[in-house]
Amino acid sequence: MNTPRLTDIRLHQQSRLLELIYENGERFNLSCEYLRVFSPSAEVRGHGPGQEVLVTGKEDVTITTIEPVGNYGVKLVFSDGHDTGIYDWNYLYELAENQAGNWKAYLERLSEAGYQRNTKA
Repeated sequence: MNTPRLTDIRLHQQSRLLELIYENGERFNLSCEYLRVFSPSAEVRGHGPGQEVLVTGKEDVTITTIEPVGNYGVKLVFSDGHDTGIYDWNYLYELAENQAGNWKAYLERLSEAGYQRNTKA
């Protein structure tokens, strides 16, 4: 994957958005909820195909800390205590590029599970 270089990460606490700015001029705003439910951690993704966990109840989650991990990514610490999983630069870009489709699929999975999101968050 030929991921453009990330030049800036900005956390907007009030809107609960993480802004990613790339050297090619692309900018993405990813919600804290989106980043939490698509965490690269084994707790969310499992240890293999078909072991993914449907994460619910994260409408109000925020990012409390962004910790650099080497030259290849960041660890996001969430207000619900979740702090495992490293968001490498390729994965962050993939999440950004595929945000609309990922979010649509997530909402469909929630609906199939009978979960109704709290949209007042």
